[in-house]
Amino acid sequence: MPITALPGLDLLATPVLLIDAEECLCFVNAAAESLFKLSRRSSLGLPLVSQIQGIANLLPVIAAARREDLGFIEHELNMRMPDGTTQTLHCVGTPVHGEAEGVLLELRPIDQLLRIAREERLMHDQRINRELIRNLAHEIRNPLGGIRGAAQLLERELQSAALKEYTQVIRKEADRLQVLMDRLLSPARIPQNLPVNIHEVLERVRSLILAEFPDGIRIIRDYDTSLPELLGDREQLIQAVLNIVRNAAQALEGKGEIRLRSRAARQVTLARRRYRTALLVQIIDNGPGIPEPLQARIFHPLVSGREGGSGLGLMLAQTFINQHHGLVECDSQPGRTVFNLLLPVPGTEYAQGGPSPVPAPAN
Repeated sequence: MPITALPGLDLLATPVLLIDAEECLCFVNAAAESLFKLSRRSSLGLPLVSQIQGIANLLPVIAAARREDLGFIEHELNMRMPDGTTQTLHCVGTPVHGEAEGVLLELRPIDQLLRIAREERLMHDQRINRELIRNLAHEIRNPLGGIRGAAQLLERELQSAALKEYTQVIRKEADRLQVLMDRLLSPARIPQNLPVNIHEVLERVRSLILAEFPDGIRIIRDYDTSLPELLGDREQLIQAVLNIVRNAAQALEGKGEIRLRSRAARQVTLARRRYRTALLVQIIDNGPGIPEPLQARIFHPLVSGREGGSGLGLMLAQTFINQHHGLVECDSQPGRTVFNLLLPVPGTEYAQGGPSPVPAPAN
């Protein structure tokens, strides 16, 4: 039987639903109306799945809870929402008796919490990886100089041109490893933060990629030119974006489409700070996608899905973006790979413990 009000539940910020024995909606609080885009007046008394299709997989669990009179918890329930998006919800089901008979569902969106936890885990892993790689690079650089020097001295003593070819190979490979070590150590540079227009960064990357892949690569620009400037190191931002776009061009084997997209993101949490506005840069390609086993590790050092790749480009991109208190995420499937770069806009962060944004510093 539909219930128009349950004292206290309608005031909760947590979405609450009451499901009866016929799997129909008995009660919907205001928060659930907002989350599922429902109208209480028109939804009560109707089958649950006709109003919230994404909850169909939960029906057997609800039936078991009612039959056995036991509650349940679903920690990460992926539910398709009416607008076509997917949200992760924490669901608690409780059988209730009396006037309000049925199973009471408390559904709390946790996408933001999961995202913060994922960001912290990525930053923690990156710090460990960076320290490990830097220590390894230092250890390799010391004997590398000795190997190159010994090969150079040996080459002077050799009379045979055929034997000198071997020492030249040693020197060239030592030089190649030296460049690799320099790249591993380069992120330690402190960013030189100045006002930067993100579209200048994207245009610079676009021109570099078109020069490197003159035939077959099509780069589409989809910019929101009203975006504000951010505070950052221009060269590091160019290198970060370039590494991702170059990876896309290489995955396309020089033939395909890359879209550079810029938008504003609202109410974003980055590095434990809440920002009213952030810049969202998306790099989208129509290539073969990243193999699923690699997707969780693509930002790890020395991990590459391309033969001959060093596995450093994406790690450096993530390092540079993190140094700007930003975040890099990837979503990939065959035919569409999207890298999302989120960068905070200075002056839009909320004060700790207060709702008002911190004003931008005066010039």
